Parts: sequence; structure tokens; C-alpha cells
Amino acid sequence: MNYTTQQLIDILDQELKAAWRGERVLLSTDDRLANPVVSKAIGTNKLSKVFAFKDFRDQIHQYQREHNVSGLVWHPCTFKGQTIQLPEVHPDLTAIPADKATLSAAKASIIDFWHASIEGLRLWKAGHDPVEINAATVETYIQEVEWADISATRSELYLGLCWGNPKECYCGWAYPESGCHRIIASVAEPSSIKV
Repeated sequence: MNYTTQQLIDILDQELKAAWRGERVLLSTDDRLANPVVSKAIGTNKLSKVFAFKDFRDQIHQYQREHNVSGLVWHPCTFKGQTIQLPEVHPDLTAIPADKATLSAAKASIIDFWHASIEGLRLWKAGHDPVEINAATVETYIQEVEWADISATRSELYLGLCWGNPKECYCGWAYPESGCHRIIASVAEPSSIKV
């Protein structure tokens, strides 16, 4: 019997707690960090904890790939009294190929939720200085991307239009192979919340 996604999350949580209690020791931390100044500043004890957990997490990722265990978790997003359940890759797990198909399959319902929620709101492309954009630009992005995600505050709705590797799409260094257009719908200029 294979472990489930939730069981792997629980195992990783237990392992992280054990590492921070000092119950997991990795003796070969000196060769892991190329910067001796940073290594000395952080200290061998803390580096040992970090790398012990990282090594364990890498083993969990390998297990996921070998046994085809999803890295997706489902969570709700509520905005203006409407709620949608959507998938996302858990931060401590990896995405298997089937996960990308699940993310892509959820795109249509996320976009429908977006369209139903943004009436009367202005659209902005997120960035250091958000730039106001029109609905046609957003629709072009929607057609070009593989999957979507959505999150909300009380007054703003955030649409992520993503492609490439689900674990790397939010990392600037992965562009252009992986990436995500972040769109903000708000009544006025968006808040300074980082998305």
C-alpha cells in the first residue's frame, strides 16, 4: 500500500519537527554550502537541521515519482460570498506529471469564477509597480497559459495564469520556460500585498 498525499505531508511535518528538535543530524554540512562566511554565520548545528530535512524531503519527492503520489492539495478561495475549491502543489511536495493535468483541468472553473467575480473591478498586472490593463489583455493571457490559480483578500482578487513547471512557475529565474502572469482585480489601485 502506497502512502497518500496527506500521509506524506504528515510525515514531512513530523520530520521537520524532529530536525528542529535536533533529533536529525547531518555531519557533512561543510561541503553543502559554497560560501564559508554564510556557513560560519549560520552555524553547523542549524545547517545540519536544514540539510537533514532537505535530504529527507528529496527522498519523499523520489517516492512520489516512483509511486505516482500526487503533490496537490485542495483549498477553498472565497470572494464576494462565492467559493471555489482549487488545487495547488503543496510547498513541501513535488508535482508529478498527472498533477499538471489536474491543474490544467481546473483552469476553466477558475476562469469562470474569475469572470463572475470581477464585475465593476479594475484590472492590474502585478509587479513592482502594478500597471492597469484591460480585459482583452487578460483574455489573451488566459488563452496562452496552461493553468490558473486564484486567491483573494476581502477586497481584491488575484489571478495567476501559469505555464511550465508547477514548482517553478512563481520563480523569476525559471522564466521563460516556466512563469506566471499575476493579475489583480480591485476597486482602485491594488494594495501593497505581495502576490
